[in-house]
Amino acid sequence: MANPSFTTRPEIRGTFGVVSSTHWLASQVAMSVLERGGNAFDAAAAGGFMLQVLEPHLNGPGGEVPILFWSESQRRMQSLCGQGNAPALATTSYFKGLGLDLVPGIGLLPATVPGAFGAWLTLLRDHGTWELADVLRPAIEYARNGFPLVPRVVQAIYAVQGLFRDEWTSSAAVWMPDGKVPHPERLFRTPGIADTYTRILNESSAPGDRRARIDAAIDVWYRGFVARAIDQFYRTQAVRDCTGERNTGLLRLDDMANWQARYEAPATTEFGRYTVAKCGPWSQGPVFLQQVAMLRHLGIENLAPDSPEFVHKVAEAAKLAFADKLAWYGDPDAVDVPLATLLSDDYARQRAALIGAAASAQLRPGRPDGRDFRLPDLQAPARALADADTRFGVGEPTFAQLPPVQEWLEREVFVGDTCHIDVIDRDGNMVSATPSGGWLSSSPTVPELGFSLTTRLQMTWLDEDLPGTLRPGTRPCTTLSPGMALRDGEPYMAFGTPGGDQQDQWTVAFFLRHAACGMNLQEAIDCPSWHIDHFPGSFWPRTPTLNRITLESRFPEATLDALRAAGHEVKVGAEWSEGRISACTREPDAGGSRLLRAAANPRGMQGYAVGR
Repeated sequence: MANPSFTTRPEIRGTFGVVSSTHWLASQVAMSVLERGGNAFDAAAAGGFMLQVLEPHLNGPGGEVPILFWSESQRRMQSLCGQGNAPALATTSYFKGLGLDLVPGIGLLPATVPGAFGAWLTLLRDHGTWELADVLRPAIEYARNGFPLVPRVVQAIYAVQGLFRDEWTSSAAVWMPDGKVPHPERLFRTPGIADTYTRILNESSAPGDRRARIDAAIDVWYRGFVARAIDQFYRTQAVRDCTGERNTGLLRLDDMANWQARYEAPATTEFGRYTVAKCGPWSQGPVFLQQVAMLRHLGIENLAPDSPEFVHKVAEAAKLAFADKLAWYGDPDAVDVPLATLLSDDYARQRAALIGAAASAQLRPGRPDGRDFRLPDLQAPARALADADTRFGVGEPTFAQLPPVQEWLEREVFVGDTCHIDVIDRDGNMVSATPSGGWLSSSPTVPELGFSLTTRLQMTWLDEDLPGTLRPGTRPCTTLSPGMALRDGEPYMAFGTPGGDQQDQWTVAFFLRHAACGMNLQEAIDCPSWHIDHFPGSFWPRTPTLNRITLESRFPEATLDALRAAGHEVKVGAEWSEGRISACTREPDAGGSRLLRAAANPRGMQGYAVGR
């Protein structure tokens, strides 16, 4: 067993407040809000807007964010959906009319309504205490005055510099202002973002109460100059994308004006003392819940977390859960998702019984309620690739010198694609949020606004009548997956990670190491980890892979050998290459005060937990 006493850094402990995120400055800004009297909702929003500036290769103002939160005053946990809808013009017939087998991964065609702004402001309006101007001030100041570029931002720009110079010139103006790739660690400025947020504040500053000013800012974004600029750019500009052609976009002013963030009840399941919560089946979140529902019947708590038995059982549960995602998940507003059955104990027992001693090389969706499933055309990715222009990348952000497309698909370069932030304040309010989309290489910068838009529509299929089929006005099934857990019925943990399809794999192993194996938060994050590939990828070109498991090289050689013997296709990655997890917890201590803990991922030397 891995030495549980080893950690790269201490688990943060205190009573006033804790924050963990994927960037040290976002964590510190959020903590500064708590120090100045703000609550967890104020702090999370300030940290979320900071991540848009600090990690532009992973998210931006034009992205989306799903949020889970616990309100101590209301004694209630809720999900807040900041995933935008498909445009009204985005139909399967439109894309098929272009001769496409898949929605492209980059460019203007895959845009959805950018939901992050509306979600953060809805959270701030309904549960925060600060004015929007105060929440936005740190992000505006860093964007205007400069922030240190982490190396991966520079790698992302380097990978697409040819596209920016030759085609996406509005992006080159922002990210290559002197015509060159910027240097890492030097201060970099994005004044266009600062100007946009400043203009929003100016146009929403009419007399009234705090809520009215926030509502006015939402209106400026979705019905004012932001929406008009997006409409004009997407309507009139034809830009190069991975089809090899120049295409105009489908997103319009009406799509923006008719969307709003909304509250939902989280999906939940039980694991011992814990009730784990995730967003609904428009997200990847129920994949986590299905896995732990199966694993509670497989004696996982009796296994060492670096043993082949532990890894094998968790990996096989992931295969079954992701097969169900492919067959059954979608926007429940548009399709009948049998979520109650998928999360039921009887179904979990049936699925767990399929996990034997040997690795499965088959894609095995279940039949909840006796239903027959249909899968997408898994030959479509190969056809899409045959006709594609992959010189400038694929659907998810990749940070390295551009390799041949085969290496993009083999993920030989680091892929991260998202951010995460968790906050708990001294009153016990909790927030877990996973911002993403609108990264700098996703689509051309809208010149008037200074940022790019999300390309989340690439996660839909063009096959007819599937749960995940592209449908106008509905949400694509996103990979984004914040997490929250109760313990003994009381709010306990906020957690999450970037990582696309890996999000609800890395966090499952982390949760089990903490909840079943007794590791503290930092130990559970630092422990060697892995992910499987046993499904079509969620990002373009959606290439299917079966029965591959990639493990950090810190695993014992005996574990790797045993997994190979069990039939897994084992791939060994770098020592610290799997996961970017953040986590915070709250619990009462013997004296009656609330003990807070936090931990962050050491991989990449960027994530930090703070608190006191």
